Amino acid sequence: MSEQPRGPRRTGTRKPGKPYRRPQKDPVRVLAFEALRAVDERDAYANLVLPPLLRRAREKEGPEKFDARDAALATELVYGTLRRQGTYDAIIAECVDRPLREVDPPVLDVLSLGAHQLLGTRIPTHAAVSASVELARVVLGDGRAKFVNAVLRRIAQHDLGGWLERVAPPYDEDPEDHLAVVHAHPRWVVSALWDSLGGGREGIEALLAADNERPEVTLVARPGRATAEELLREDAALPGRWSPYAVRLSEGGEPGAVEAVREGRAGVQDEGSQLVAMALANAPLEGPDRRWLDGCAGPGGKAALLGALAAERGAFLLASEKQPHRAGLVAKALAGNPGPYQVITADGTRPAWRPGSFDRVLVDVPCTGLGALRRRPEARWRRRPEDLDGFAPLQRGLLRGALEAVRVGGVVAYATCSPHLAETRAVVADVLKQHPGVTPIDARPLLPGVPDLGEGPDIQLWPHLHTTDAMYLTLLRKTAP
Repeated sequence: MSEQPRGPRRTGTRKPGKPYRRPQKDPVRVLAFEALRAVDERDAYANLVLPPLLRRAREKEGPEKFDARDAALATELVYGTLRRQGTYDAIIAECVDRPLREVDPPVLDVLSLGAHQLLGTRIPTHAAVSASVELARVVLGDGRAKFVNAVLRRIAQHDLGGWLERVAPPYDEDPEDHLAVVHAHPRWVVSALWDSLGGGREGIEALLAADNERPEVTLVARPGRATAEELLREDAALPGRWSPYAVRLSEGGEPGAVEAVREGRAGVQDEGSQLVAMALANAPLEGPDRRWLDGCAGPGGKAALLGALAAERGAFLLASEKQPHRAGLVAKALAGNPGPYQVITADGTRPAWRPGSFDRVLVDVPCTGLGALRRRPEARWRRRPEDLDGFAPLQRGLLRGALEAVRVGGVVAYATCSPHLAETRAVVADVLKQHPGVTPIDARPLLPGVPDLGEGPDIQLWPHLHTTDAMYLTLLRKTAP
């Protein structure tokens, strides 16, 4: 399975010649194709590209021609194709007469969309092939449509299980390469996740499979402004699993339709992120509890929950974010918070506050995002092992800045949405060598009812065990200057 980009990006052109009939435009599949091209050509994220494309389609086609079912199908085609890209590339490579890097990216996107319909959905074979060929006629031209037709008919000869037997190396010969192909993750990601998870084959397969599931939409009821009970009155709402502020939306539930979300009293937030904020807020302190800091606050989800929890105790929250546009998102998330707060644009590695100013400090550091592959499936193909080297100095600098900001007796939470050991325990261990007056706190008792939290004192959440993003958390108490 190739882990490299698909090669130089070239736009498909239509060859001259009269078509035998006028191609019929399918708005759902054209939209899915446009989204995949944006992800490939502009390094866009599907979760940012897709919503405006869906809105435009509804406005252009009208609700009678592009309804909720069409939107759901387009979303499945985009996310399903991106999640399984590596597997589909391996299968397509067996069905073409040239190296995959020599297939134009727009053609490869149409083939991948067709492969997903054939192997990853319940769309009948004849419909999947004919719809994909018709899409090729619209966006690529008749000549390339014939190529697409020939390749998809070869793919249609076997189901996904049959193809995996053909293209995946045997597990006994190369376990990581086998899992990479079967579960559509780059080999280096499989290796890193396995190292962090530990254990045998069953656990890593469950984790990789969970990465390929569509994640639930989870809401957070911001304390003092909304309650979980209020959100549960929504038709599609289900109770959260672990957080008392969490409410899950069943399939088809739309966050924008929830009044509390529209008013900013609630928001969309993964339950793992809620647990991180809760653990910091619940950690025992020695001394006063008046000033809290979110030292890396963008885009504002954790800051909004921390701000609400701080307000319940009469504490002040300072939310700091280096990037001005992200600081604006933090301000929007905190707008209406009942307690005192301030949002500033500042670099957490070079603090704009006096040392020892805060009682509680959170740094949710930038990372590779390997813990959120369910939500950003394209990230697994975009990230490279060398990206870890780029994040390492920043992660250590932010943690050092947080330890400088907290007073003696106060608590720091180091969090990241990655389970990679180089971004979690290695960072904490390196920084603690330079700060002997800091002691880890066992975070597990601070999340009562949450199972499978490991040996402590830190916490690693997992999609397959907790149905959350793979958030990492360690809590540190400053015991000496």
